[in-house]
Amino acid sequence: MTTYTARPIGPTALKELRDTDDAGRPAAPFTDDEGGAPLRCCLRRSEPGERIALVSYAPLRRWAGETGAEPGAYDEQGPVFVHADDCAGPATGAYPFTGAHRTVRRYSAEGRILGGRLVEAEDAFEAAFADAFADPAVALVHVRAVEYGCFLYEVRRP
Repeated sequence: MTTYTARPIGPTALKELRDTDDAGRPAAPFTDDEGGAPLRCCLRRSEPGERIALVSYAPLRRWAGETGAEPGAYDEQGPVFVHADDCAGPATGAYPFTGAHRTVRRYSAEGRILGGRLVEAEDAFEAAFADAFADPAVALVHVRAVEYGCFLYEVRRP
């Protein structure tokens, strides 16, 4: 049973990113000939022939804008793939992008990093989230790729 929700990039942010990304650059959509790009709008991998864009995204900055947090130096931005046009969003309640080592990075309500955990097995995400949220200081977690540190999705306190 999935207790926690993997949150894609929200519709308002997606609309903005499809115009100008969080680094101030215009989006440059392209046709993905190979497929396999991890899409943060619908939390699945792209299919060959889909129109996507690689944009700079600042997940903690956008969350802080909603909550009033001040992440300071922890505010970072990085590359993410999104569909170039509107999509239906996630189709499943499962945790996406679990086929490789991931980190579950914990953040406080102020936007400060509180630590993290390496997740090596596909069936270990539920326990990693439960462990993170057992600490009352943890407001949200980011799931990130170990290889490049890329943001994959966010999970908030239930």
